[in-house]
Amino acid sequence: MRTLHAGSAMTAQEIAWTGQHGNEYNRRSPGNDEANYHFFKKALFKTGEIRSILELGAGQGANLRALRRLMPTALRTALELNAQALEMLRRTRAAEQVIEASVLEWLPIGRFDLVLSKGLLIHIHPDELHKAYNLIYLAAARWILIAEYYNPVPVSVPYRGRDDLLWKRDFVGEMLDCYADLRLLDYGFVYHRDAAPQDDLTWFLLSKEPR
Repeated sequence: MRTLHAGSAMTAQEIAWTGQHGNEYNRRSPGNDEANYHFFKKALFKTGEIRSILELGAGQGANLRALRRLMPTALRTALELNAQALEMLRRTRAAEQVIEASVLEWLPIGRFDLVLSKGLLIHIHPDELHKAYNLIYLAAARWILIAEYYNPVPVSVPYRGRDDLLWKRDFVGEMLDCYADLRLLDYGFVYHRDAAPQDDLTWFLLSKEPR
């Protein structure tokens, strides 16, 4: 399913991730399903039953495959732009629904018990972040899991020879400031030398209070 708007202009970051830069990332980082399984088991410990999941920027599906193992009855939806990653998502059946769309443009028809962003927000230009925050908020029925590189103040980080592809900041703090009905449930850090490693990610579990 493709939902990119006709004639819409991609950002410089989206052009990079849909092109050779994104393809090289796919080859370099296929994902660690076992480590991801242990990550989600810990990070989602304080949630209740999750029946539907949306991952934004799902890549090749390593996170969704781990969530399939952890929550085999939950319906999984993947949003992704890179063609190679989309092919892998479909081939491995990491998600029941695979959507080719931009996080900056797509609007959900329904809502999901859990919305996940893991290594996505860091690659969105700061001027466009509010669109991603709004999508996460609108799509979430109950829980939001954000796992990104944290910094108390916004900072640009050189990445693969470019200065316009990676930023660290307090993404969750900004979301809490924007949306009054979000609550922080849990958070943690996973070191790259952990027995079940992640890439030095700080994760935050939010709940959306029912209205």
